[in-house]
Amino acid sequence: MRSKLINAAFDKLLSPEIKLRSEKIILVIAIVSYISHLILIFLTKQNILQIESKLFQNPIAAIYTPFSFILIYEVYLLIFFLPKSISFYIGKQYEIITLIVIRRIFKDISNIELSSEWFRIKDDLQFTYDVFTSLILFALIYLFYKEARKNNRHNSIEFSQEDKKINGFIDLKKGIAVFLVPLLIGLAIYTLFNWIFIALSDYQNGIVAFKNLNNIFFDEFFSVLIIVDVLLLLASFFHSDEFHKIIRNSGFVISTILIKISFSVDGVVNNALIIGAVLFGFLMLIIHNKFEHNDAHNH
Repeated sequence: MRSKLINAAFDKLLSPEIKLRSEKIILVIAIVSYISHLILIFLTKQNILQIESKLFQNPIAAIYTPFSFILIYEVYLLIFFLPKSISFYIGKQYEIITLIVIRRIFKDISNIELSSEWFRIKDDLQFTYDVFTSLILFALIYLFYKEARKNNRHNSIEFSQEDKKINGFIDLKKGIAVFLVPLLIGLAIYTLFNWIFIALSDYQNGIVAFKNLNNIFFDEFFSVLIIVDVLLLLASFFHSDEFHKIIRNSGFVISTILIKISFSVDGVVNNALIIGAVLFGFLMLIIHNKFEHNDAHNH
């Protein structure tokens, strides 16, 4: 009975049809937001509005806004993939942090100062760090998914969805996914209104100041993911006591924690933590798959 209720709720919130519909809605919102941002830039340049942010000075920076909605869709995809595969669920976390870095690049562009002192200017250095970080992350994610697909038909928890022994684990992941949808919607609404309240409370002399844009929602979001990852790790003990699976899932938790910590620092340390988190998860998956390969040959 409980399983039927979970599956019914899951189908209403996370079915392929809902996924397709959500994709179309987000695409429309992203286009509208991009045009709206361009209009605000125009009004700011005409001195009709006074907004204290370089995001409203350069038309290139307007790409920042639709990217924010693309990130929201990536969050939905992460929840969508949670019951299907732990590895692909973690891969979506890596995609999200990579898109956050890409989005930040568009913000960095509005701060660039073309000068022979490029490597001495803080904003120019940050742009350089973010560009190279995005390239490294893109390559690591490609390799991560390639490695994840190698183990599709072995006896790993996330790919053995027809195995009756782990149906309870799959139902648990579906239940978590269903719970995450309203939780993250509520968190998004709360962080948005809280940020707007702070921005308006700083309203002075007709000027609105927009601060800390990159960390809105996602700092809290990765805190939630740490809790979810730990729950999955503990639940996996009921279905497998194999050392390499426990270590892999533990490694994924550590990887998520490193991403969370990256939001608390700036500059090259932020970039290093993000790259380190993804690299750590990737290496954990490689070693895990080596264990799986050896076990398959031994049996």
